[in-house]
Amino acid sequence: MNTHFPTHYWHKVSNDRIQCDLCPRFCRLKEGKQGFCYVLENYQGAVVLNTYGRSSGFCIDPIEKKPLNHFLPGTPIFSFGTAGCNLACKFCQNWDISKSREIDTLADQASPETIAEAAQRLGCRSVAYTYNDPVIFHEYAIDVAKACAERDIKSVAVTAGYVCAEPREAFYQHMDAANVDLKSFNEAFYHKLTGAHLQPVLDTLKYLKHETSVWIEITTLLIPGENDSDQEIDALCQWIVANLGSDVPLHFTAFHPDWKMRDYPPTPHITLSRARKIAIKNGIHYAYIGNVHDANESSTWCHQCGKRLIERDWYELGDWHLTNNGCCDQCGEKVAGVFEAKPGGWGSRRQAVRMNC
Repeated sequence: MNTHFPTHYWHKVSNDRIQCDLCPRFCRLKEGKQGFCYVLENYQGAVVLNTYGRSSGFCIDPIEKKPLNHFLPGTPIFSFGTAGCNLACKFCQNWDISKSREIDTLADQASPETIAEAAQRLGCRSVAYTYNDPVIFHEYAIDVAKACAERDIKSVAVTAGYVCAEPREAFYQHMDAANVDLKSFNEAFYHKLTGAHLQPVLDTLKYLKHETSVWIEITTLLIPGENDSDQEIDALCQWIVANLGSDVPLHFTAFHPDWKMRDYPPTPHITLSRARKIAIKNGIHYAYIGNVHDANESSTWCHQCGKRLIERDWYELGDWHLTNNGCCDQCGEKVAGVFEAKPGGWGSRRQAVRMNC
């Protein structure tokens, strides 16, 4: 694979520096230097991607693990990532990948065509660009998505949404769904705990909702004492309803001590339930909790009549009460999402895949 793959979003700023314009960090790089993400570098006067065609691993997951609850429920999704990240989350759950400077992290190799062929052969309906943020392997992700589209395999971005407008438009032309991490509704949180800013993420969410056909869901990891107050959750939910509408699913997930925040306690179950209640009170139709076992608050309920439509026990689906056209079979209310007549039967399995090609 080409370890100096040419990229598109950069410009020269001086005789000895060029600026990467992929994300709002705008790293200015001297010859031979890498950006904050570790994987974009100045090579012979141009920004190149050094992880094209190389991955930290391939795996088949339930699509609900992304998490996506309203996009082809029950189906298997072929998941992969690379190395590096353009955020610096102190609570990162994949820090061994996203914070890695080591090319040894990239154990597997695969061309876009090989990934698409493998996904099809293994019965996956979609491919997820995940584990680290696909923003930083922009060209590789797009080429994989193009190869997948030729085989009618959908593409799903799992992302923090921290990207500039021009590459964002180019990227999402090739995506079918996205789960966007809205890590907080507080700029101070973003600055202190992620090294990034809130507004570009909000801009990405509004862009996806109003200027694309990409199905979107939002995840907020609730960290005790940092972003779990009633006031912040209330403000976050009000913003979602006002700017994105009531039908965008919102997932509140539990924090577990990791990376540089091992001295924090795990998120109490009651905090997640409280956040879900706040979301519903504010008019969000589909609110979920995750990273804890709660079949009730992980299931999909009809916001009109209250019937349980999709039963979930972890990643296992149970009762299914959607009509063939995605409506509640009791009251007829349309359920937002991308559904088929029947759910997939993948269940909670996680299957590692070795490519080596």
